Amino acid sequence: MDWQYILEGLQTGIQEMSWLEAVAVFFGLASVYYSMKENILVFPTGIISTLIYVWICFQVRLYADMGINGYYFVMSIVGWYIWSHPRPGKASVPITWLGTRGMVNALLLLLVSYVTLYFVLHTFTDSDVPYWDSFTTATAFVGMWLMAKKKVENWIAWIITDVVSVPLYLYKGLLLTSFQFLVFTVLAVLGLVAWIRIAKVYALKNG
Repeated sequence: MDWQYILEGLQTGIQEMSWLEAVAVFFGLASVYYSMKENILVFPTGIISTLIYVWICFQVRLYADMGINGYYFVMSIVGWYIWSHPRPGKASVPITWLGTRGMVNALLLLLVSYVTLYFVLHTFTDSDVPYWDSFTTATAFVGMWLMAKKKVENWIAWIITDVVSVPLYLYKGLLLTSFQFLVFTVLAVLGLVAWIRIAKVYALKNG
């Protein structure tokens, strides 16, 4: 791995980075951190970051990612409501695993989202990365939906999204955002480990 190239690229990315992208990166990282900690601040910080990225993605012709950030905004509001309204007698909404039906629904959402997004991007836009853009968007659809429902598997979807997004944003010249997704990958792995532990504790208490 050419570390000199990476370091020089990051330096260039920081120098060329707009203040808007810097704000989006900051709140994006904060959102993932709060999600890992099961803190409801995941939603307001995420809302700020996603609204900014709607504009950034439009500028670099990542239309599906622009759409997914709009979806993040809507699901952040939904998730904020769900996390704030646990079942009667519960202090909070518990972290749990998907059942068989939930897993099937998640896979269907992934498939339908990918096929639909690819068709739209390939047919109606000038996107030069319809395969990549559609895939990261589809997996992110699933991740955000599962996070709002506090399902452990949301982290698996985020890990896939983040790993593929690193080279995608690097290709688009958004090196700092690419680096952000590399950090997201690490945080998502840590989040997965943390939520597995919490889910086990909940299952033991209610088993």
